[in-house]
This record gives sequence, structure tokens and C-alpha cells, in this order.
Amino acid sequence: MTQRVELATVMDRLAIEELITDYAVSVDDGDWTAYRGLFSPDGRADYRAAGGIEGGAAEIAEWLARTMELFPMRQHLIVNRRLRFGRHDNDTGDTAGVQADYINPMRFAGGGEGDASGAPDFVCGGRYAFALVRTYSGWRLRGVTVHEKWRRTGGAARAGAA
Repeated sequence: MTQRVELATVMDRLAIEELITDYAVSVDDGDWTAYRGLFSPDGRADYRAAGGIEGGAAEIAEWLARTMELFPMRQHLIVNRRLRFGRHDNDTGDTAGVQADYINPMRFAGGGEGDASGAPDFVCGGRYAFALVRTYSGWRLRGVTVHEKWRRTGGAARAGAA
């Protein structure tokens, strides 16, 4: 590999890392315009393994906007990112896949307000599969699939979920 190719690969990796971080931040901040902007025009997401829906980025953003109202405090931590570049039209590097673990502590609206610890009353974890494509605007998400592996609810969450 030449230095130029190595530098381009490093730059792609940094751009993809930023895209994955922007994904987590847009969901945590409820910035659904930014969320939609992270996807390619044909981008889709699949949250069915976590009790959600599957669909295009705009449809998913609307669903998340409604669903996340239940959780005014949320923090996605996306770790152990494994990035693999793919091939598209015989040109290395136009597609990529990222497999990454996540843990997501959240607090239900109105739940546990008397709890001075600020501890979340809903926590889930699992693995994301991100499919990415290089566009004229930079790297974008073509697909996001959530594979929830576990979830835990606290006493406040169980008491309010009647």
C-alpha cells in the first residue's frame, strides 16, 4: 500500500467513526433532522429485535421521535467497533460494514424523580450492524440493524408499566 492509500483509509475510518458517533448523539439528543441526514437516500433501519419497526430513515425517525418521548434521559454508548471495507464496482472502499456493541441506559419520563442517584430505570444492550456507502456527500448509512441481547428495568420502570 502506498502512503496515499493508507492516508485515505485512515481518513475514511475517521469519517465512519464520526458518522457512528453522530448516529448515537442524534438519537440521544432527539435531533431527528440530523438522524435522517445520516442515511443514504435508500437508507433503512431495523429495530424489530428491540421491539420496534423496520423502514426507511424518515419513517424510523418519526417512530423514534414518538417512542423516545417515553425516555427523556438516554445515552447510547457504542463500543467495540469492527470496521470492514467492502467492494463496489471493483473499487475497494466504496462500501463498509461496522459491527459494534452498545449499551443504552435510559430513564422513563416521570420515573424515579425522587431518586437522587439519577440512575437509569431502563438499560438495554446488544449489537448494531451498520451498512455504509460512500456518497458524493461523504459516508452515509445504508442500513442499521439492531440486535438487542438483553434489557433490564428497575423498580420505577416496573411500577409505572401497569
